[in-house]
Amino acid sequence: MSENDVLYLAKEALMTALMVGGPVLGASLLVGLLVSIFQAMTQIQEQTLTFIPKILAIVAVLLLLGPWMLKVFTAYTINLFTDLATFGKY
Repeated sequence: MSENDVLYLAKEALMTALMVGGPVLGASLLVGLLVSIFQAMTQIQEQTLTFIPKILAIVAVLLLLGPWMLKVFTAYTINLFTDLATFGKY
């Protein structure tokens, strides 16, 4: 296996991780920001207030984008196993 093959596999792994994890992290970040703005406007300083809205947003994103995420991850896994079989010939 050459250096280019390793870099290719690493690039594909990072891109898949960003594609699968990005929407969940983005939704969590957006909801956390909105709740913190709400807390600043109302001067409610409860630290545990952000947990329930974040959990609900993450569940909603997983329900909406879950099949797509599974398809992306499955395609990556199939490509990985296919490529590993060709890389093993070296």
